[in-house]
Amino acid sequence: ETIGFSTIRGGDVVGDHTVLFAGIGERIEITHKSGSRMPYALGSMRAARFLAGRSSGLFDMQDVLGLR
Repeated sequence: ETIGFSTIRGGDVVGDHTVLFAGIGERIEITHKSGSRMPYALGSMRAARFLAGRSSGLFDMQDVLGLR
């Protein structure tokens, strides 16, 4: 099986992201909408502060957010 995806950009939309899980006769959608780039900037700054002074390694957002 393949996993399909698509991207659309237009107008003044900053962020409109939907993850769709579909089966026969049903689907689940999870949507995130952003009206500003500020949350992305704040997230990148938080990640930069997390990395500052650390040794090289493999990290993900769970590490940055302190979830593990």
